Amino acid sequence: MFLGIDVGTSSVKAVLVDGQERILASASAALEVDRPHPGWSEQDPEAWLRACEHVLDSLATSHREALAAVEGIGLSGQMHGATLLGADDKPLRPAILWNDGRSEAECRLLEDRCPRSRELSGNLAMPGFTAPKLLWVARHEPECFAKTRKVLLPKDYVRLFLVGEHVSDMSDAAGTLWLDVAKRDWSDELLAATGLTREHMPRLVEGSESSGQLRPELARRWGMTRAPVVAGGGGDNAASAIGMGAVKPGAAFVSLGTSGVLFVSNARFSPNTEGAVHAFCHAVPHTWHQMGVILSAAASLEWLSTLLGEPAPALIAALGERVQAPSPVKFLPYLSGERTPHNDASARGAFVGLAHGEGRTALTQAVLEGVAYAFADCLRVLADAGTQIARASAVGGGSRSPLWLKILASVLDRPLDVHAEGDFGGAFGAARLGRLAATGEDPFTLAVPPPVARVVEPDATLVPRYAEEYARWRRLYPALAQVSEAS
Repeated sequence: MFLGIDVGTSSVKAVLVDGQERILASASAALEVDRPHPGWSEQDPEAWLRACEHVLDSLATSHREALAAVEGIGLSGQMHGATLLGADDKPLRPAILWNDGRSEAECRLLEDRCPRSRELSGNLAMPGFTAPKLLWVARHEPECFAKTRKVLLPKDYVRLFLVGEHVSDMSDAAGTLWLDVAKRDWSDELLAATGLTREHMPRLVEGSESSGQLRPELARRWGMTRAPVVAGGGGDNAASAIGMGAVKPGAAFVSLGTSGVLFVSNARFSPNTEGAVHAFCHAVPHTWHQMGVILSAAASLEWLSTLLGEPAPALIAALGERVQAPSPVKFLPYLSGERTPHNDASARGAFVGLAHGEGRTALTQAVLEGVAYAFADCLRVLADAGTQIARASAVGGGSRSPLWLKILASVLDRPLDVHAEGDFGGAFGAARLGRLAATGEDPFTLAVPPPVARVVEPDATLVPRYAEEYARWRRLYPALAQVSEAS
């Protein structure tokens, strides 16, 4: 038996997986996000521990024999969160989360202090990353910064509770902006730019390697016959990729969740900082990955649903089974700013091309297409980095819409694989990593894609028309950004 724990933003989830990779049980506990000021996003690290205890206590009650047989535990988690610990390993302040935007000025300061930051980290300095957050703390909460002895990511604070050691994995560490991603090691230059050293950082392991064993008292609490090994684990997207089988070079998935991700596995470190591509270590050795990230994917449709007072599925159903032509209305899905390719926290959404005759269906189609065009932006800048994607798996809540997938496949001009029903997210991927750490199996043999239920092919009649519309759509952001600057 193997256990996967995912420390998300809205909940902590755990799944029990057997040797045939069947999910026997799952449990979750909700988390709350605090927003004390506009643009801030914080969470109490102790809440992660309470949620972890709750889900494992629940599994110990409902599936005691299965939990007792666990050999390996894997961890997945929300990336980038800054958890500052004092000398007693207790949090000094609430964790600053991935979607906190307060450190925009510190991003510029970091790159000024370390001119090689993009070369070393493979990424632009963005407020979401961990390192700028520590610069913000140093400038605005100097007493807290002076007391900081360790900086951990969210899942690694849970690991400290489970194992009793400061450890992180390569994929999650790559999202801090302190890692030399090509060398898979901490960068002294990047750490120095934020006034830190290696002493402030956890030990690094690969995601499929052991980071230690579960503390004996916890093993006894949950009725385990022996203390399981705890794997390095992975950041949420890398762990999800392990669950989806996106491990071999070129394997890709597109996630139509609240945010959007175009993820592809690479055999080498392949940055494209000019296009705001995320280039990170993967959760298995000698492998990297790239991501194009959209901050408002399905969130854009939910926003429209709230605005119009109609459920999102009903809005899509009104379009029918197939769109006949691209919408004359264009939508920019930058409701929360944008990462790829603009790296613009101040970018905002817009409808363009409205007329008296345009109603709900035109707005709905424009939103579906606008998100698809944003994914096309990601595909374009990944190609600029030398990465070619022949096809991709489709995951996330938005992938339940056949029409949206048809639009997306036609805009990208790529087939999309829809897999059989199942939970292949971060917790399942974490369980696979726990298994790898316990058994020493080959990651490329174990982490295979789930069965494909159907393939969504591009609509041959729409592909050239969408290519024309995408070229027009691309001109909107620079024009609107110029207007915003002028005002």
